[in-house]
Amino acid sequence: MMIKLQIVAGLILLLALLWIVNMIRRRKLELKYALSWMTAIILMLIVDIFPPILSVISYCFGIATPVNTLFLLGFIFSLALLFTLTVIVSRLSDKVRQLSQAAAMNEKEIRELKDMLKNQED
Repeated sequence: MMIKLQIVAGLILLLALLWIVNMIRRRKLELKYALSWMTAIILMLIVDIFPPILSVISYCFGIATPVNTLFLLGFIFSLALLFTLTVIVSRLSDKVRQLSQAAAMNEKEIRELKDMLKNQED
């Protein structure tokens, strides 16, 4: 029964990896954002293929059961991903503010140039 579960999990992980690669290929996802997901999937594939690795990691960290180690690693991955996305959103927010200010300055300059042209015609 365990082997069947490993095969199903491995197939699902491979499909997920192919899906991510396809999204990158079609330019729907940037590589720099997909790297963390691809790394996580590859690590999960390694653990799926070699389950004793999780027991060794559990023993090294002093965690009682491998399942708890898996949840801990998933939690750490989630926190790292949230932090990364927060940094990205902060940078994008700053860029939006700068672009809005630049657009407002350009609109003001266009209005001033139109007024100058209108005054020269009169």
